[in-house]
Amino acid sequence: MFRRRTKTVLFIAFIFTQSGWLRANADELYFIDAHSQVDQNVVPINKVISLMDNAGVHQTILSARGNLKGSSLLQLSKQNPGRITPAVRTKGEPYDTGSKKYFEILKKQIATKQYHAIAEVLLYHAKKGTKAPEVNVYPDNKRVQVALNYAIENSWPFVVHIEFASLHGKKRKIFMRSFKQMLDQHPEQPFILTHIGQLSRNRCLRLIENHKNVHFHTGWTNPAAVESSNQPWTNVFGGDRLAPEWKDLFVQYPHRFIFALDNVFEEHWSEFYQKQINYWKQALAELPSDVAHLIAHGNAERLWGIRQAR
Repeated sequence: MFRRRTKTVLFIAFIFTQSGWLRANADELYFIDAHSQVDQNVVPINKVISLMDNAGVHQTILSARGNLKGSSLLQLSKQNPGRITPAVRTKGEPYDTGSKKYFEILKKQIATKQYHAIAEVLLYHAKKGTKAPEVNVYPDNKRVQVALNYAIENSWPFVVHIEFASLHGKKRKIFMRSFKQMLDQHPEQPFILTHIGQLSRNRCLRLIENHKNVHFHTGWTNPAAVESSNQPWTNVFGGDRLAPEWKDLFVQYPHRFIFALDNVFEEHWSEFYQKQINYWKQALAELPSDVAHLIAHGNAERLWGIRQAR
């Protein structure tokens, strides 16, 4: 009798211990990188996974670029179940020139049914030295509309790249007006503006207040990224901490901001990766727990229908 009772007590203690561990595990802050890219120079490609492991990034929505074949991206995803969400590639010369090949590439990728997101669509992208050309495409262009229709058909958020701070005068006004029109034409479709659009806090607030379907991802808005570039990225930090005005906006509208790194080239898949993560760990630690979880992973899980293994 004593032995049976002892076993029962030990079993109950084990259950409580496990339940406590599960609660702690559930409360642990982890990241989903909602937008990054990889090319043929990231060798071996599995370094993406090791960097994610070290940084506490459970999953990455990843697209191929450069000369990396889509089959390599899909293979990486298959070899690492639940870690890589492959995104339909949009970038490249076919898109830049609006050639027939661009539409064929999109159609072929969609037909595989192996992609679960669509990569960013460039509307305005300033020239980045010899690495990336200027791209200037308005929302009503067929290249954009076809990609948008695929996103709608597959219930994927539509990720839009517009560098507003690199635009000036009339051109900037035209892009902003046409972007707002696109938001209004598809009120139930989630739109995500990369890099917070290079916008100020107040301009973000105005978009949020007037468009329920606009969201912002955080790629290249931390000091490690901003200081490594000569582009006019928005920096949501003041030193090592979130700037007060951005912290307030994150707390006020936590469902509108999505963590992303937007790694692109080989040098980004290095110690630079951890530097960015360290900034965001510090930043999210300053926020209420529910807000931090939404930005770090919850909004990505909701918008892309991502389920995490427990």
